[in-house]
Amino acid sequence: MYRQRLTLPALTLTALTLLPLAVACGNEKGGGTGSSSVGADTEPSVTGVHWTVDSVTVNGTTHQAPDGAHVEIAKDGRATGNYGCNSFHSTATFKGDRITLSRTLSTEMACEKRPMEFEASLARALAAGPLTAEAGQGKLTLTTTEGDRVHLTEEKDAPLYGTKWTVNSLVGGDVAQSLPAAADGKAWLTFTKKSGDKEAGDKEAGDKKGANKKGADKETGTVSGSLGCNRVSAKATVRGSHITLGAPRTTRQMCSGSLMTAEKSLLKLFDSTVSYRIDHRAITLTSENGEGIGAMADR
Repeated sequence: MYRQRLTLPALTLTALTLLPLAVACGNEKGGGTGSSSVGADTEPSVTGVHWTVDSVTVNGTTHQAPDGAHVEIAKDGRATGNYGCNSFHSTATFKGDRITLSRTLSTEMACEKRPMEFEASLARALAAGPLTAEAGQGKLTLTTTEGDRVHLTEEKDAPLYGTKWTVNSLVGGDVAQSLPAAADGKAWLTFTKKSGDKEAGDKEAGDKKGANKKGADKETGTVSGSLGCNRVSAKATVRGSHITLGAPRTTRQMCSGSLMTAEKSLLKLFDSTVSYRIDHRAITLTSENGEGIGAMADR
C-alpha cells in the first residue's frame, strides 16, 4: 500500500516543482448549477458538487487536464481535490462571487512529466487569491485576478446498477491496501436489477451515500463479474444502504498464488449482507466485521 505524507506548500509553481519525490505513482453531493452567473449565490451554486477539471488557461494558452483532476467544496468550507497526480485539502471562503482557497495541504507523489507540469499550473491558479466564479448549465469557471482560468464540469455519481466496478483495494477497518499486482484490473463486479422491478432513483441517490433508509423497498437482482481469476455470479438484493449477496457460483480455474489469495478475500463478501457507499465514481462494500473492498467505475 502506498503511503502519502501531507505538507503545507505555498502552492506556487516553484514550490510544487521542488516537492520531494516521496511516493512514486503506481473522494455530499448537490443538485448542480442552474444559474448563468452565480454572483451572490456563489456558495450554494458551487458547494456539494464534484467538479471535474477540464482545462487550465494560462497566459492565453489552454492546457487540457489529465484524468482524475477535480475539485469538491463542502458546505462547511472544506475543499478537496486532485491536481492530476497529487491530492489536496484546503479551506474555502466565499465573498460575493469570489472564492478563496487557503491553508492547502498536498501529497507529494511523483507522476509522469505531463501531469506534474499541469498540476503546477492548476495549483498556482487555485492558490492565486480570490477567484471569480461563473457557474451555469453544469459548468464552472474560476478566473484569477490576472485573467488565468480554470474550466470545470459537474460530474454525477456513477449508478450502482449497470456500472462495471473494477476492484482496486481490500479494506480492513480504516486501512485499505492495493490488490496484488497480478490481480490489478482483473477483478470487477456489475450489479443488474431484476427486470420489472420498480425504479427507485430517489432512494438510490440517497442511499448510495450510506444513509440507511429504514423501510425502503428492496430491489432484487444479480451481481456478476470476475474475482481476478474465476468468474462469479450471485443473487443481489438491495435494501436501503445494504446489499444481501447470495451464495456465489464460480468457475473452477486455478491461477497463481497471489490471484487466488485476492480471490479468497473477495469471496468472503458473498453469502452475507454488506453495506455499500458510492462517492462519485468510487464504491465501497463493507461486511459487518469491517472487511470489504473498494472499487472504481469504469469510464
